[in-house]
Order: sequence, then structure tokens, then C-alpha cells
Amino acid sequence: MTPRIDALSLVVSDMAASVAFYRRLGLDFPEGSETEGHAEAPMPGGLRFMLDSEAAIRSFAPDFVPRSAHGRAGFAFKCESPAQVDATYSELTDAGYKGAAEPWDAGWGQRYAQIEDPDGQTVDLFAPLAG
Repeated sequence: MTPRIDALSLVVSDMAASVAFYRRLGLDFPEGSETEGHAEAPMPGGLRFMLDSEAAIRSFAPDFVPRSAHGRAGFAFKCESPAQVDATYSELTDAGYKGAAEPWDAGWGQRYAQIEDPDGQTVDLFAPLAG
């Protein structure tokens, strides 16, 4: 059998904050995930989005030192419309998350915005522009 991707994973410094952030983007983490060292949310096509606390990683890799999140991975969440990009960006920044790039009409035909998760990982929001 050829290996196939099964999951995407992030190491997070604050599980509760990260679960709350990604729930706002529609990921369905089970109740109680906020207090666990490992949490998984199902994604379309059978993929899983996983979060692991730094403490959980240190349980099997005691010398683990987290690296900067900036530019190491990319996550893009498709919105239903350009207006939803704007609304989601506003909802997240109003909730205290840091905006990395305010919504704009990108030259490649999408409404685009970027927001940072609790660990500074940039998350993209996008929707096709009408026309």
C-alpha cells in the first residue's frame, strides 16, 4: 500500500485557546478536548486535524523545544462568500485574535484575509470573487 496522508497536526502551547480558535473556524473537536493533551477533529475526506500540547510532545520527546509557527505551515479555510471572509475575519479579531492581513480582493480572483491562531500560526480565509 502506498502511504497516504491521514492527518494534519499542530503542536500548541495552550490547548484550550487553540481548540476555541479552530472551533470558530468550524472544526468539530469533541467536548472536553480543551483539557486533553491530544485532540482530533474530523475533516472532509476522512482527514483528521490534530492538536498536541507541548507537554504531550515532551512526554515522549523530553528535549522538545517549540519552533516559531510563522511560515512553517499553511492552513486555508474556504468561506461561502466574500462577505463571509469579511465577517469571519471581524468575528475573530473582535474576539481578540491578531489579524495578519485584513480582507482584500486578491489578484488571483479571491477575497482573502489572514488571521493568527493563539500560537502565531497564520491561517488564511478565502472565497472566490463573483464573476
